[in-house]
Amino acid sequence: MSLPRITVWNEGRHEKTNPVVQKIYPAGMHQVIADYLRADGYQVQTATLDEPEHGLTEAVLEQTDVLTWWGHLAHDQVSDEIVQRVYERVMNGMGLVVLHSGHFSKIFKRLMGTSCDLKWREAGEKERIWVVEPSHPIAAGLGEYFEIEHEEMYGEHFDIPAPDALVLVSWFKGGEIFRSGCCYHRGRGRIFYFRPGHETYPTYHHPQVQRVIKNGVNWVAPVGTPQITFGHRPQPLEPLTT
Repeated sequence: MSLPRITVWNEGRHEKTNPVVQKIYPAGMHQVIADYLRADGYQVQTATLDEPEHGLTEAVLEQTDVLTWWGHLAHDQVSDEIVQRVYERVMNGMGLVVLHSGHFSKIFKRLMGTSCDLKWREAGEKERIWVVEPSHPIAAGLGEYFEIEHEEMYGEHFDIPAPDALVLVSWFKGGEIFRSGCCYHRGRGRIFYFRPGHETYPTYHHPQVQRVIKNGVNWVAPVGTPQITFGHRPQPLEPLTT
């Protein structure tokens, strides 16, 4: 089976304005994610908010099996037309991996149908991520847990629908917990939300975080499901007698 074609989407604003982020991700978070996916043989392109059509043209999405999404400062600047375009692609089978503060993106809220709100605190505390569904493909190659030394805290209640599968749960040094690895099906598409990734910490350089993202990309990738059709059916499959 061929590897999925990936588009790594990043808002790309912090890297332009914050020297801390520039030092950690000099070429942008999207390039770090793209580089380690390419190193495993994936065909990867990148796109950012400030490109025409946010880099997500019809042609780009036609060449995309899996889209990863990171945003934070400028959710409201994402065009509704592009959100609709991505939504339709997901419903027709494109996979979507939503990262960290992408929980508040227009596309994730559209697909979830809820506020996607949560508690948060930026104190650089330890995050311990527990694997709570070890049989799930996204858990492949992980131990019982892994740790990130410094991260932003997200805490429950996370206003999302109950996941179809909950793979990862986070505990933070301050005591909060959070559903950090959530899987969904929408139409013919699959969605994976993965929590870590605050811009001022080197989270996307973490080997276990990279492993989860790669596993998530593989899980959400299209699997050749049947086309979904609706509407009037004047011709029955079997003869009808009157």
